[in-house]
Amino acid sequence: MKTTTLGATGLNVSRIAFGTWEFCSDWGRADEDAAIAMIRHARELGINFFDTAQQYGFGASERLLGQALRTDLARSRDEVVIATKGGLRQTDDGLARDASPEWLRQGVHSSLSALGVDYIDLYLVHWPDPGVPASETAGALADLLSEGKIRHVGVSNYDTAQVKEFSATLPVEAVQPPYHLLRRDIERDLLPYCRANNIGVFVYGPLAHGLLTGTVGRATKFAPDDWRAKSDIFNGDGFLKNLEVIENLRVFADDLGITLSQLAIAWTLAQPGVHVAIVGAQHLGYLQDSAAAAEVTLSDADLDAIEKIVASAVPVGGPFPEMHNAR
Repeated sequence: MKTTTLGATGLNVSRIAFGTWEFCSDWGRADEDAAIAMIRHARELGINFFDTAQQYGFGASERLLGQALRTDLARSRDEVVIATKGGLRQTDDGLARDASPEWLRQGVHSSLSALGVDYIDLYLVHWPDPGVPASETAGALADLLSEGKIRHVGVSNYDTAQVKEFSATLPVEAVQPPYHLLRRDIERDLLPYCRANNIGVFVYGPLAHGLLTGTVGRATKFAPDDWRAKSDIFNGDGFLKNLEVIENLRVFADDLGITLSQLAIAWTLAQPGVHVAIVGAQHLGYLQDSAAAAEVTLSDADLDAIEKIVASAVPVGGPFPEMHNAR
């Protein structure tokens, strides 16, 4: 598995990170034994970078990750890089953003306990919280850094202006935005800014949450507790148009001797400023397929051909979980 240095963090990480979002209720019920086996398979494939969050089942995914990696963490802690996120709180009205110092500190302690570790390699604020000054959020994480509970700090789902505001108090070392062939808004400002400031970029959703795997079609039905069942990404005229584009991408991938998923992930990793692509999987075959994408090299001609194919695609927005309340 190819590795890279994640920007200013200095962390040596696999170019494919394994994400545990799929092991929480946003995607339906997960089989815990299967989830643990999948995480361990990821390690066997050379993946050393794992992404999770307090909100993913409020400790459930973190506990699964810690359990699955227990041997590695005990034997060679420095060889495993764990990123987790905080700043979301469950309320009677649903999820709310809360990046207050008190909630973040509580969240870090909760994540440490769930993961079963003494420190978190990379801690990110899950969503910007307009109700809390960035200086307070950043200041709280600076304190946790000095205490050794976290090693590096990043943000998720922040735009460029929000990253700059946060960095005025504490430099952002890594960002985690959504990014894939059908969602490219970070190319305008965020990616160039991160390149100029040596900020690590590890993107989520490189397969458009299953849309770019070729396994989703007109007849696909998602379980009611799967967020995709309620998402415009997988419904309507735009969805049908994108299925046509995706079929053309699949044909192009076939000509290259790779799968559609590998094409989508390799394209993501080929973009200037992108260090890592986060993938999730509930089946071993899908995980092996995604991991192999790190070894795929696309030529300039390949990248040009892909651009022509996706020129007619309908850009998509965020997944349903992005609709969390501001407070």
